[in-house]
Amino acid sequence: QVQLVESGGGLVQPGGSLRLSCAASGGYFSINPIQWHRRAPGKQRELVAGITSGGETDYADSVKGRFTISRDNAKKTVYLQMNSLKPEDTAVYYCKGFGVWGQGTQVTVSS
Repeated sequence: QVQLVESGGGLVQPGGSLRLSCAASGGYFSINPIQWHRRAPGKQRELVAGITSGGETDYADSVKGRFTISRDNAKKTVYLQMNSLKPEDTAVYYCKGFGVWGQGTQVTVSS
């Protein structure tokens, strides 16, 4: 059974950066698209970024130019590099792939 484990969240000041990781165990990682979603307090979960098996990427308008999604198939890991973070980026970030969700990692942007 495939499991996804996120890491890299934390507390950062506005304008700062974080890199989230989503590591997969099991499954044929290289052929599966992976997405990052987030849920902010009091809001619905939203799609942040996605990457296909071929490396094509897509982003929510709110993060374009600031976030970058990438994958390392050898390490079975997808990354989300987040720059120029804003308080409104505060949320629990989840990765999704293989039809399963990770447990989430908290990102808090605050001074």
